[in-house]
Amino acid sequence: MTGRIIILNGAPRSGKSSLAKAIQASIAGTWLNLGVDSLAASTPPALMPGIGLRPGGERPDLETKVAELYDLLFASIGLAAQRGFDIVSDLGMHEDYATPLRILDRAAAALGPAGALIIGIDCDIDEIMRRRNANPQGGLYLGGDTPPPPVLRWQEGVHRNNDYDLRLDMGRLTPDAGARTIAGLLDHPPALPVLAKRATTLS
Repeated sequence: MTGRIIILNGAPRSGKSSLAKAIQASIAGTWLNLGVDSLAASTPPALMPGIGLRPGGERPDLETKVAELYDLLFASIGLAAQRGFDIVSDLGMHEDYATPLRILDRAAAALGPAGALIIGIDCDIDEIMRRRNANPQGGLYLGGDTPPPPVLRWQEGVHRNNDYDLRLDMGRLTPDAGARTIAGLLDHPPALPVLAKRATTLS
């Protein structure tokens, strides 16, 4: 049996990782988390931040490799699903690069035919900053009294022009509540998920 695929798309510190863990813990299935953190763990320093490259077009020298890393990730997700594993992938896909990379189109082409569901993860900026300040992880996450411009670019860019099968405000919901809502979506998926529909429009 082919595994199910859930993509969680949102800004850093929006609650994706906690939601992914809740999905693994509470929704029946064999759920692998193949997302930005797992890929970063295998990405060499020369290519960092890899697919975590933030909006703003500040590293055009990396963008070709970012696209290739996304393609590799999407192919890995598809292969794992073909082998019967359920996949949850927490990502921060955007299109604010120096040169358009069409990341959502790449996801649609690779995973749309497999029925992947894409879920937009929202969280208001005040809660994002509270989480960043509470745990900056050694400077990995920018903090401060006011949102720095890169954080604002994440908030503005990660959902721009994107459609979703579901949106969840993980600044208000607990991870368990979010997972229950996703379980309902899995029980009653749309007839034509967003990525599958998008895949039909690609040349």
